[in-house]
Amino acid sequence: MADIIDYKKEYKDLYVPKTEPSIINVPKIFFAAVDGKGNPNETDGEYKTALEVLYGIQYTIKMSKKGTSVPDGYFDYVVPPLEGLWWTADNKFDMKSKSKFSWISMIRLPEYVHKDVFKWACEEVLKKKKIDTGKAYLFNFTEGLCVHCMHTGPYENEPITLGLIDEFINRNNLIKDITDTRRHHEIYLSDPRKTAPEKIKTILRIPVKKK
Repeated sequence: MADIIDYKKEYKDLYVPKTEPSIINVPKIFFAAVDGKGNPNETDGEYKTALEVLYGIQYTIKMSKKGTSVPDGYFDYVVPPLEGLWWTADNKFDMKSKSKFSWISMIRLPEYVHKDVFKWACEEVLKKKKIDTGKAYLFNFTEGLCVHCMHTGPYENEPITLGLIDEFINRNNLIKDITDTRRHHEIYLSDPRKTAPEKIKTILRIPVKKK
């Protein structure tokens, strides 16, 4: 059996940015994804349900090595970090109005996961865990040119780091390129249930294009 792949270590350019903004060109990546709306902090909200679905699918694929349905090309892996694309109807990313958020919650999948493997995993989660996976889909995402930066601290303080990103964009002859397919992007490297707020690490990534 091959070594366990840790995407954070294999692709440090994507998952270990500096605390100062920098440019990144993100290639095509496949995700398990669920769309939703509303405050992610709601106890019984859509976001909590989406996470149950995503992690159910991820661990079903990861642990398939112990069953009879091992995908072709299987390799074991560390489950990648949770990610999210966020937006509002008025395109104002206001941390104080979380109820207005729309989002795509997603986790990267290993390269051997194609539509049949994904469908199998969804069916297994429904059958064994009784979790409805009807909203989950295989998301083929080519993000392209972005500016990203490591944010350390509470989520509510993200505007400070986003301000640094805005300054970097202005200095480097770039403009934001927020579209229906390119959104405010966050990658969650810390578990907020186990990490002190001042130590939480989140990658903030903003799509851009040249002026």
